[in-house]
Amino acid sequence: MAHLRGLHHAAIICSDYDRSRAFYIDTLGLTVLAENFREERGSWKLDLGLPDGSQVELFSFPDPPARASRPEARGLRHLAFAVSDVADMKTRLEARGIAVENIRIDPYTGCRFTFFRDPDDLPLELYEVAR
Repeated sequence: MAHLRGLHHAAIICSDYDRSRAFYIDTLGLTVLAENFREERGSWKLDLGLPDGSQVELFSFPDPPARASRPEARGLRHLAFAVSDVADMKTRLEARGIAVENIRIDPYTGCRFTFFRDPDDLPLELYEVAR
């Protein structure tokens, strides 16, 4: 039986490719691994890398439907990024005009975390891990 070795990527469909591309690259600092326009679909596929080797795939499609509801609906609730200093990242995001919730403490792990949203209102989490 094969064993899972980790999360390879999370895929996100955006409404405005240029705006979301800038957010994930310029604001969050992800690295471009590959970028391809899929002419038959009228769609961009952008592969973005994180330092641990995991990836975010950013897709654009013509007129994608809006997210059905807030995070309590079935399906992906949020995407969490590991950071070594959640307060520093919160300050950096707020300096770019991004609203970030107050930092909270996970009652089970004692780790600090907070939430913010991407340009399409997708909930994103910053979760502090040991340095």
